[in-house]
Amino acid sequence: MVIKIFNFWYFFFLFISIGSCIGLYFLLKNKSDKTKKITLFSFLLFGLLLHFLKVFIPPYSTNQSVLWRDIWFINICAANIFLFPFFFWSKNEKLKDYMFYIGLISGALALLYPVEPIQKANPAGEWLDILRFYYHHSMLFNVPLLMVLLKLHKLSYKRVLWVPIYFSFVLMFIMINQIIQSELGFVALRNNDFLEINCKNFSYIWGPGNESFVVVFTALCPKIFKTVPVGEYAGQEKYWPLIWLLVPIFIYVVPISFLICLIFDHKNFVNDAKTLWSRVFKKKVSIQTEQNIAATQNSSCQNDDNQKT
Repeated sequence: MVIKIFNFWYFFFLFISIGSCIGLYFLLKNKSDKTKKITLFSFLLFGLLLHFLKVFIPPYSTNQSVLWRDIWFINICAANIFLFPFFFWSKNEKLKDYMFYIGLISGALALLYPVEPIQKANPAGEWLDILRFYYHHSMLFNVPLLMVLLKLHKLSYKRVLWVPIYFSFVLMFIMINQIIQSELGFVALRNNDFLEINCKNFSYIWGPGNESFVVVFTALCPKIFKTVPVGEYAGQEKYWPLIWLLVPIFIYVVPISFLICLIFDHKNFVNDAKTLWSRVFKKKVSIQTEQNIAATQNSSCQNDDNQKT
């Protein structure tokens, strides 16, 4: 079971992921809200359990360094696997918005470009982990989407600006995971030279690393967040941990989330846009009318003065 971009197994798992979402939708659409919630939560809960069950399957069961690295929540998808069950039952609509947008984006990217399965050195001996990978990332995509399609959560374009804020907090959660891992010795400590960022750099919190495509983020990062401001290394290039990502996150996440939201909330957006335009137009007309009346009154006063003269 070797997975390469656009080969048979690539499309096989992609179709299974999409098909499972479609199948679950038709299976649940006429069920009660309670049944819908319990079913979707069960998938999230099993995903969290499966994250820890990795200890029993290769490569984690055969490589302790990989095990102690990946059993934590060290990247966006792993963090979402841990957080989504709590977000799902939350009454906070903004948390569920985050779950929907970031779940869709991260899950879809992982399914369209499955880095882990592609880089498997021994895919035949690690097929269980390949199945785990596809379950987790299909879950991250399918459950939030079904949550909205089955009307368990209603999106609003007015809340889109909160998505990058919550995303930033999740990145902070990942950052704390990595720090604790290093400090407690579960993974090797970062390089003694603090300018070295190519060590445990998941989710690019510590900087862009060596990947060339990360230029889409670095190009939007203000120069001040790329340089050591004071001290012995002042002036040298050093991406400020996490902070360097904040501007790119807002620039990318807000419009992408807004466009996705328009698929589900376009009627409210159009109605609000029409209302706003109507108010602005009426205000312009009102101002113009007042100006015309004032001009007429001034002209009348001038005529009266001329007649008296």
